[in-house]
Amino acid sequence: MSLNRSVKISNWVDWTILLFLSIVWGSSFILIKKALISFNEIELASLRIAISTIISIPIVIYYFKKIDWKKWHYFLLVGLAGNGIPPFLFSFAQTEVSSSLAGVLNTLTPIFTLLLALWFFRQKLNGKNTLGVVIGFAGTILIAYSGNMNFDGSILYIGLIVIATILYALNINAVRFFFKDTKPLLILAVSFVLFGPFSFVILWNSSIVETFQTNPYVWKSFSAVLVLAIFATMIATMYFFRLLQRTNTVFASSVSYIIPLVALFWGILDGEPFNIIYIISLILILAGVHLTRQK
Repeated sequence: MSLNRSVKISNWVDWTILLFLSIVWGSSFILIKKALISFNEIELASLRIAISTIISIPIVIYYFKKIDWKKWHYFLLVGLAGNGIPPFLFSFAQTEVSSSLAGVLNTLTPIFTLLLALWFFRQKLNGKNTLGVVIGFAGTILIAYSGNMNFDGSILYIGLIVIATILYALNINAVRFFFKDTKPLLILAVSFVLFGPFSFVILWNSSIVETFQTNPYVWKSFSAVLVLAIFATMIATMYFFRLLQRTNTVFASSVSYIIPLVALFWGILDGEPFNIIYIISLILILAGVHLTRQK
């Protein structure tokens, strides 16, 4: 196989993974909204983590001897920053902030990823990467205003999402820096086994049993949580770690720019009007993401 053909296949795989992540995570905000119909924000986040932890336990047992346990504190850092704390922050925030606004605010992740990479992890990024971040962010802001998204709401709840994006950025850089050669499945599974058990304690002391017994919509909400845990948390995060190892932190985090487009797509299917500015935004976002891929 020629070098050029290998590069083309590699690029195709990277973009396919990015598209898959965008679709899965772009749909997660709607699922969170559905789950909150029956569960409160703490129960939702804890359930999501508990299910992922249950899935992770047999994986860790099987690969136990192949895991570098000397890095346990890095596994814990990745787990808390990526899947431990942000689910609670988003669940709390979306009690007051719309799912569309949450999706747009999530696009701060590539910016914080870039800043952390430069300031704390001393990574070298070229001008094209930086320009790509700026162009992609401009595209999502254009979507927000053209779509007449509601920016009303408490600054506190908006701030929770901002904190979550900073944690996501920390998670991204930590995976790239500390686990470049570790299997993505092991990174994910070990991190859940280390921090996940606290979610069972929270659920034990909650009223979730009563919710299952009395709420007529509970199984629909639980189905949404189940999909979130399996697809948005376990499967998507595993492929995201793989994308981080294949490319760079800025390109991988630019998935946040495409997520609002997925949210808009769901909105159009639901009868919301189409705006020609969406096309311009799409071009800007894809151009920005392409630049973040450049070396």
